This record gives sequence, structure tokens and C-alpha cells, in this order.
Amino acid sequence: MSQWTPICRVEDIPVLGSRRVARPQGVDVAVFRNDQDQVFALLDRCPHKGGPLSQGIVFGTSVACPLHNWTIGLEDGSAKSPDEGCTPRFSVLVSDGVVHLDSAELASLGLGLERPVAGPVRRALVVAD
Repeated sequence: MSQWTPICRVEDIPVLGSRRVARPQGVDVAVFRNDQDQVFALLDRCPHKGGPLSQGIVFGTSVACPLHNWTIGLEDGSAKSPDEGCTPRFSVLVSDGVVHLDSAELASLGLGLERPVAGPVRRALVVAD
């Protein structure tokens, strides 16, 4: 059974946008919201050149990487054809309007990867231990 870490309220994520979740180590997590109020979470790193997906444009169930416009599926983290590659996705639970991420995944996925450095820094949500 999963343990869940509360991250924010759904309305704290802009429609067709994202929020970054900072972690003590490893690459941050990007939490996305589409125009249907579906919430997704991916490692904030494009599989192509490491671009910060949190700065991309959300459309449907995809996000366009801000560096080279690769389309990444929000449901599975996979690049859309003809591009290839995948970024880890995180399990999301929305309960009573609060977004939660799987605690074990937060503590383990993407820890050995470098953080993206492109673009301006946005305010990040910090996960408390």
C-alpha cells in the first residue's frame, strides 16, 4: 500500500500549466494540470536534452518541452513519435481537492540525474521530510 505526500491543492496548479516540487536531492518533480482538471506528475527533465518540462506548454494530456518542442505524454512520460525517450512519471492521488504524490517514488525516482538549468527559475513547492 502506498503512502502519499500532500503537495498542493489542485487550484494551486495553473490550468494548462505546472508547479515544480523541489526535493532534497535529485531532479525536481513537475506537477501538471490540463484543461479537464486532470493532474499528472513527471520528473522535471525532458528525455532529449534535459529541458525543464515544468516550463513547457500543456495541451490535452501532453506537454511540449520548452527547449526543442518535443511532445511528452503526461500519462506515461514517453516522447511522441518520431522522437524517442521517456522520463519517469509519478503516481498521483487527488483527494478532496488536494494533490498527493507517492512518498516512495518521491524518495527514489530520478535521484541520479542532473537538474535542468535552462530558463528562469520559478517558485518551487518544497516537500517536507
